[in-house]
Amino acid sequence: MSAIITVTNLHKAFGSFVVLNGIDVTFEEGRITTIIGQSGTGKSVLFKNMIGILKPDKGEIWYRDTCVTKASEDQLIELRRSFGYSFQGAALFDSMTVAENIAFPLREVLGIRNKREYAKRVGEMLDWIGLPGIEKKYPAELSGGMRKRVGVARSLVTKPEVLLFDEPTTGLDPVLGETINDLVVRVNKELGITCILITHDIQASFRISDKIAFLHEGAIAEEGTPRQVSQSEHPMVRQFIENSFSLLEV
Repeated sequence: MSAIITVTNLHKAFGSFVVLNGIDVTFEEGRITTIIGQSGTGKSVLFKNMIGILKPDKGEIWYRDTCVTKASEDQLIELRRSFGYSFQGAALFDSMTVAENIAFPLREVLGIRNKREYAKRVGEMLDWIGLPGIEKKYPAELSGGMRKRVGVARSLVTKPEVLLFDEPTTGLDPVLGETINDLVVRVNKELGITCILITHDIQASFRISDKIAFLHEGAIAEEGTPRQVSQSEHPMVRQFIENSFSLLEV
């Protein structure tokens, strides 16, 4: 598999607080890659650098043959059309219906104004995520799992090449969490979209991922297949994985 995103020697600090300290990692096209690690290690900051919301202090990020870190604002606007972003809390607009939420990026990102096109794409997305007929409902009328799925539908409606998932199962019970993890796999396998996740659901990440990257002290301490990472000799990686799986056994 070829790399769709390549991160090289990436550094980012906020004042004297160093968050990213020389990250090197590649994300292969058509695969599921999960970034794990302790809270506050810079996973979300890495995401924001990858789509050009933040500018690194040093290093490069390449999306195919485009250098994200050197791109102009116009180039970044065009580049972001290749990305979808599934927010941690779904981030639906409370004052908008489900249909209006899903159609929002069609209007604001792709510039589509045709209401029939809106309705067609919204209906297709709701059918695909298994929630047909809820177009007129508001986020407050949905369960947590439904909101998560609508958030995924909104990120998919523009037909991105890469979908970033920020803690997709946070706040869900284990059963609903599994439905979202299975949805990630469907996005990848059925739609052929490259999926990159940040998650604390370690058991699920080892089940669904093709590759895992462990972020520690601003750098990638270990990366590889789930089997390779599970056999890591890095002390922090070992402790993190052992603690995560031991908690699941209690």
